[in-house]
Parts: sequence; C-alpha cells; structure tokens
Amino acid sequence: MRPAPPPGPPDRPVTTRRDGVSPARACAYDVVRRVFEHGAFADRVLHARARELEPRERALATALAFGTVQRRRTLDHLAAEMLTRPLQRLEPAVRAGLRLGLYQVLFMDGVADHAAVNESVALVKPLSRGGAGLLNAVLRRAAREGRERLAALGDATPEQAAVLHSLPDWLARRWWEELGAGEARALMAAVNAPAEAALRVNTLRSSAEEVRAGLEIRVRAAPGLPEGLVLEGPFDAHGSPLWERGAIIPQSRGSMLVARALAPPAGARVLDLCAAPGGKTTHLAALGAARIVAVERHPGRARALAATCARLGADGVEVHVDDAAELSVDERDFDAVLVDPPCTGLGTLQSRPDVRWHATPESVAELAALQRRILTVAAARTRPGGALVYSVCTISHAESQAVLEGFLGEHPEFSPVELAERHPDYAAAAVGPYLQLLPHRDGTDGFFIARLRRR
Repeated sequence: MRPAPPPGPPDRPVTTRRDGVSPARACAYDVVRRVFEHGAFADRVLHARARELEPRERALATALAFGTVQRRRTLDHLAAEMLTRPLQRLEPAVRAGLRLGLYQVLFMDGVADHAAVNESVALVKPLSRGGAGLLNAVLRRAAREGRERLAALGDATPEQAAVLHSLPDWLARRWWEELGAGEARALMAAVNAPAEAALRVNTLRSSAEEVRAGLEIRVRAAPGLPEGLVLEGPFDAHGSPLWERGAIIPQSRGSMLVARALAPPAGARVLDLCAAPGGKTTHLAALGAARIVAVERHPGRARALAATCARLGADGVEVHVDDAAELSVDERDFDAVLVDPPCTGLGTLQSRPDVRWHATPESVAELAALQRRILTVAAARTRPGGALVYSVCTISHAESQAVLEGFLGEHPEFSPVELAERHPDYAAAAVGPYLQLLPHRDGTDGFFIARLRRR
C-alpha cells in the first residue's frame, strides 16, 4: 500500500501530436513533469494520460516515462558533467526535457539519436526558447560522448552504485549493510529491469486450463502457485475478455504467495486489514475462506475493492471503511488474519519507478511504527490456535524482521511458523522462519512474509 499523491494539475489525456512530437513522447514528458514537479505517482499519471493512445504508442510512452523516472539519478549525474551551469538552475520544463532526451540517447538502443534530440527540443521550445537551445547542445554532446561516460561509472562503493543504478545514497547504503555488497549490487542492477508479468487465475470464475486456452501468448506455470501464470509476451490484461468476466487479475507471484502463506482452512472466518486494492482479498476467497471482513481506510479505495470483489465473484467479502490501526470492528476470534500494512514499497521498484524517490529514512521509521500498531490490533482479533500473516512489499529490515522481533517480544502467545518448509519452491528466500523475496534472485516483487500461530 502507499499514501495518496499530493494534488497536482488536473489530468488531461494526450491524444494528438504536438508540433513535431509523437504522442508517446508528449505523454512521457507530461508524466515526468508531474512526477518530479508535483510528487505524483508515475503509474497513476500514465494511466490517465495514455488511456487513449494506440497500443504501440502507449507501450513506448510507458517505456520512456518509467525509464526516465527510474534513471533520474544517473541521468542527472551525466547531465551535470556536460552542463556549464548547475542542473538545478534549469527551468523545470527544460530539466524534464533533458532527462527524457538523455534517457533515450543513453538507454534506448532502438531510438535514433536525431529523433530523441529533435523531439525533446520540440517539447521544450514552446515553453523556453533559450532552454531549447541549451537542451539541443547538451543532447548532441551526449550523443557523441554520453555512452562512454556511462560505461565509466563504477559500483565499488554504495555511493558509486547508487549513481550507476539510480538510487538514493541512503537506500544503497542500507541494502549494502543488510544484504552484503554482492547481493546489494545484484539487487540494484535488477530494479531497473522490466518486472515479471504474471496473472492469477480466479478459480471462482474459471480454471488455469480455461485461461491458458483463452490466451494468445505463451505462458508458464508459476512455481508453487497452481493459480499463477507467468506471461512470456506482452498482454493487455485490462482489455481482455478474461478480465471482463473476472477470470484473471494481474498479480505478482510475490503477492500471490501471501494468501498461500495464510492458507485459510475451508469455511474459515478471515480478517483482512488494509485490504485494497483486493488482489489478496479475492485470492483468500478463492482459496476457500467462507467469510472475509476486509478493512480499508480510504472510502474511494474501499469502493474500488468492493467492485473488484463483485467482478471476481468473491461474494463472502464484507468491505468495512475503517482505520486498521484503531479498528472499531468488535468481532474477534478470527480463524486467520492478514496484515498487509502501508510500507515503503521498496520491493516494487521495477513496476513503480517513482517509489525510490518518495521513500526516505524518516518514512521508513514512521511506517515501521504504524506497522507495529496494526499488527498489535490484528493479534487481538486472532483466536487461540489461529494464524496471523504479516506481509510487506518492501526490502527493509526495519519494516520486516525488526517489526516482527519487537512484536514477538511483547506477545509471547505468538510463535513464527517455518515458511520454507511449507513453500519449498521459495526456500531460497528463507530468513529464519520468514521469507524475504528478492527480485534478482526470485524473479518477482520483493515481499517479506511471516506466518505466526497463536498458541
């Protein structure tokens, strides 16, 4: 989960060419500006901007926008080497055009340099004629010497690796300390690669065999997840008839593993805290939970959650608008409880490129405190002998093992269950009794998952 972005200018679709600029580049430019000038989330802005683009243009806009946001640190470092003035003194519109153009020149082999330069300049010229001239000069220089400068970057230290792989210094240092230098380097290299695309077959509506027959692309089974399919080609899930009839939902393998870790017995009563957008909630319903009380704090997200449950046929879900940290639901003694609280989302950098720029050391500490509060609320609702699963889509000791260690120290009636034994396909992710999935090793989002049993 994540907080809502701060308000910015109203969204407007990009459906026509600007002078000399493709719709994809115009769309990507708007997304980059919204992210860095207004703190918006790239995926949300892109969805609003690109919905009316043709599929090929939409795919290019996504690659341009996400790539530019991901690689901002590296782009800014190289831009500073080729500028005659500080980067931060450039007008925001010029800075955005420079980042977008540099990304194409340095990281997109299939884009001609002249197209990247000319269209980036065309985007900026109506907003700053002088800035467009500067942009033209810097991008042409980058086309001559930028790749050599990029190849010279190293990763001997966390700070160097942060520049090379485009991350904040504080995050590179933490991963270096928590995972070790080799693992951290591999992880940092992976977070800029495209995320694995996976679907969960909704067994309330269909079967894996029926869905496979309805797909026109190659897929493979997801290890340890009978309802999971990994896609081996591009697929517009939301435009598919399978989506319309509730047969599929896009969901990473890491996210699917959370409901599997809880594995509610048939007929169980389940409490799902911080339930939106509903992937795990509806998965629990498909696994046999008879009744699920799904709690979501934000009314709009709760409405979307209810709509998802209706589309997927999860009839046993009751959606409650409530604060999981101060739960007003009186019911107790649930057979199983899922805690999927707000977190920094540092395990999802491949699919959510701006998260690395929103997270801070301070936000990690604040979220860890909130996670502990929600976990304590969940504990009070778990019946003796019941199961409690805690999951966060992050790679952060403070939000994972540290939260569990503090909780278990105060709640001796709970004990951890060995997850590697229950899920041998993911045994490489074992951290003691818990699982910590890592994108470079496990091929999916970086999830931390713990299962506790109340004695």
